[in-house]
Amino acid sequence: MKSHFTQTLGEFIVANQKDYPNASGEFSALFSAMRLAAKVIHREINKAGLAGLAGLAGEDNIQGEAQRKLDVLANDTFKAALSARGVVCGIASEEEDHYILLDDGLNTNSKYIVLMDPLDGSSNIDVNVSVGTIFSVYRRRSPIGTKVTDADFYQPGTEQVAAGYIIYGSSTMMVYTTGHGVNGFTFDPTLGVFCLSHPDMKTPETGAIYSVNEGNYVHFPDGVKRYIKYCQVEDKATSRPYTSRYIGSLVSDIHRNLIYGGIFLYPSSAPYPKGKLRLLYECNPIAFLVEQAGGRAIYGTGKRIMEIQPESLHERVPFFAGSSGMIEDLERCLDEFGGLG
Repeated sequence: MKSHFTQTLGEFIVANQKDYPNASGEFSALFSAMRLAAKVIHREINKAGLAGLAGLAGEDNIQGEAQRKLDVLANDTFKAALSARGVVCGIASEEEDHYILLDDGLNTNSKYIVLMDPLDGSSNIDVNVSVGTIFSVYRRRSPIGTKVTDADFYQPGTEQVAAGYIIYGSSTMMVYTTGHGVNGFTFDPTLGVFCLSHPDMKTPETGAIYSVNEGNYVHFPDGVKRYIKYCQVEDKATSRPYTSRYIGSLVSDIHRNLIYGGIFLYPSSAPYPKGKLRLLYECNPIAFLVEQAGGRAIYGTGKRIMEIQPESLHERVPFFAGSSGMIEDLERCLDEFGGLG
């Protein structure tokens, strides 16, 4: 039976080829690799408990965080899919100490590098909470035909040519941008294809949801504390108090707020004085998406996430993203009471 969706991800890419960098088949092949890897992860997540893929893998990643079995599987799956297409010359992953050179001949002349968090929120797998993959695509800066260098990966978010996330939940979705708006595609497992379900996604200018781990409230900067209190105070003119919704899976929290309107906050704190989220794997790609949907992403008053010049592969930063009106309210609190700790 024909799906009620009318356009697949592949068809959408072909139909909008003019919007893609240099209109290259190489770029389309890169997305084909991401799509294939997402299908594999979708399958594995849905049978994780039965296949013994839940739980810890027994190793820590470069962040000092315990890796889960599905972290390792997701990382290996995306690396294999991307390297097999001959379209990516380098990959950086949250799960790897260093970036990966793909100079095997097949990929040496490729134009693009990919940075990714293969399975964001993986600690939620064991309790059946939605998780996701976050990815970011840049053009290489090093000459084609040579090995990639630090400069290829240490680019500000403004240089991204594409970014997106895949959310594995009640349904699996890929949401991405190439700088021409945001589109969402839902996976139809009966057909094995991603179909356009959320065209031209726009986040409301304001919302009624704030997302923050309030268990860390005592460690937050004063400006963030003040904003949280602002969210909680009743004011019918601004539809407050807002609703607190925090899943603990960045992709899930951002996806909900993108659709309904809201703000996500992960400030600096005493345990994480530079913030906890990673600039290259999480903040830049999410910021690109949020901005393309009409929202904003900052790390302080007037400080745009995507303008940060990265200094290390696993750099952490404070992160605030969401509806533009709510970000403006946050900035007023940060201005008056301080926001970077």
